[in-house]
Amino acid sequence: MHNIHNDFSKNLQNEVLQAIATGNTLTIRAGGSKDFYGRKLTASNVISIAEHQGIISYEPTELVIKARAGTSLKIIQQALAENKQMLAFEPPAYNEKATLGGTLAGNFSGPRRAYSGAARDYVLGSTILNGKAELLTFGGQVMKNVAGYDVSRLMTGALGTLGVIMDASIKVVPMPEADITFMQTISLDEALTRLHQYSRLPLPISASCFYQDKLYIRLSGAERAIDKAGKTIGGDQLNNAHDFWRSITDQTHTFFQSELTLWRLSLASNTAAVFPEENTLYEWGGALRWLKSDASQATIRSDSHLINGHCTLFRSTGSRNQVFQTLPAPLLKLHLRLKHAFDPYGIFNIGRMYPDF
Repeated sequence: MHNIHNDFSKNLQNEVLQAIATGNTLTIRAGGSKDFYGRKLTASNVISIAEHQGIISYEPTELVIKARAGTSLKIIQQALAENKQMLAFEPPAYNEKATLGGTLAGNFSGPRRAYSGAARDYVLGSTILNGKAELLTFGGQVMKNVAGYDVSRLMTGALGTLGVIMDASIKVVPMPEADITFMQTISLDEALTRLHQYSRLPLPISASCFYQDKLYIRLSGAERAIDKAGKTIGGDQLNNAHDFWRSITDQTHTFFQSELTLWRLSLASNTAAVFPEENTLYEWGGALRWLKSDASQATIRSDSHLINGHCTLFRSTGSRNQVFQTLPAPLLKLHLRLKHAFDPYGIFNIGRMYPDF
């Protein structure tokens, strides 16, 4: 098995060398579950890591799992669940083909992100294939402070523009002893006020959501701590809580079943509503807002800018020419320098994030 994966790595290296020699570009792909995200790529050949699968090592007592990038997210989560452990950032799958590599490339995190951290925060190390056909290993299996860039985390969220993630070591956490979700029927203004108040209290909140006059708060941890926190929060206990949060995480909830363009807005948690309430779903204590709208990009981005927000065109059946916020010139220059350092011949995922790289 080890030789098979060595041969696979060599084949990928040869594909990169051939791209360098011919001037072609490469689209990195595994399960394809995140094809909808980012700008539409220019015509290029596909470099597939779909067959690069398998858990390399898993030490439950060390709270670390290492797996190849093409490994199904579902397989990783099943292995962890058998040991009552989980990925702390609760990654969305979107469909059955979701892989570890795609999850890390997009830095995708679910409802727990605001309370436990993002995918990037749990990456301990990785092996990457850069744009010079070199296999490079960074980090390890323990948290370390190092000078300079933490390359493994730099790759997380780069959407494959810096290179191919071959494998990664991820810090995992124990599953909470219990989960309880409370639901309150209140107005948006009251919900935002309460969420802001809750954020200043030592409550074991692991998820929050507001939609159509209903506020959902999930508590996770020891039963005694949950019981105590529940008395502070109040409301009715949600019976199908697991299914509800799964529908929010994987965007199968009725809110997301729409042909309208889906925007992801990041705002201060206590920012007043700007867009129609019926077209907005709130997460992360009010700081993450999903907006479905047929308004022009200029309108959405202008309104977000007025309230010091940050917006991403998350999913659209129309134009995807401008998905992410325009970078200030100094930051764009830094991005271009990083791109050149890792991918000097401009091979990987050209245009996926910005037209400049």
